[in-house]
Amino acid sequence: MKIGLYFGTFNPIHVGHLIIANHMAEHADLDQVWMVVTPHNPLKKKNTLLDDYHRLQMVHLATDSFEKLKPSDIEFKLSQPNYTVNTLVHLQERYPNHEFSLIMGEDNLKTLHKWKNYEIILQDYDIYVYPRISSEVENLELKNHPKIHLIDAPIVEISSTFIRNNIKEGKNIQPLLPEKVWEYIDHNNFYKK
Repeated sequence: MKIGLYFGTFNPIHVGHLIIANHMAEHADLDQVWMVVTPHNPLKKKNTLLDDYHRLQMVHLATDSFEKLKPSDIEFKLSQPNYTVNTLVHLQERYPNHEFSLIMGEDNLKTLHKWKNYEIILQDYDIYVYPRISSEVENLELKNHPKIHLIDAPIVEISSTFIRNNIKEGKNIQPLLPEKVWEYIDHNNFYKK
C-alpha cells in the first residue's frame, strides 16, 4: 500500500488541509494519506498550540468521512525533537509492507536541504509537492529531482494562524473548518484567549 504522509501541527485542522490531503489521495498514485499530527516540542514555548490529544481528536473528527484520509499519532511515541527521517525509518520498520512518501508544500521544498539527513529522504522516498503562492526564488535543482513529484493541486491559502486570530477576535470563521471541528473548538472555548 502506498501511503502519503502529510505532517502538521493541525492547530486547528481546516478545510485547506482537507482539500490538499484529499486531492493527493485522489490524484497522486497514493492509496491513503495519513495526517501525521506533530507533537508539541517540550523545548519550545507553547503559545497557542493545543495539547496533542485535542489536535489529534480534531483530525479524527475532520477525516472520519474520508475513506482515504487517516489520522496518525505516530510521532507522539517517538523521542523529541522529531526529525522526519527518524519518523520514516520508524514507520518503515513498523509497516514493512507499506511504501511511504512525503507530502509537502512548495515552500517546504525550498528548505528541504536544511532538514536532517535530507539526502537519505530524497534517495529513499518520493515527495509529492503541492503549489503555494510565494515570491521567493524557487529551488529548481530540487524541482527536477526524480523523487520530486509536482502535483497540480488547488492553491489553498488558509492558515491555522489566521483561524486562531479570527476566533480570538470573535469573528465567524465556520466556513473554514469542518463542521465537527468547529463544534469541538466552540464547545471547548479554544483559541478565544
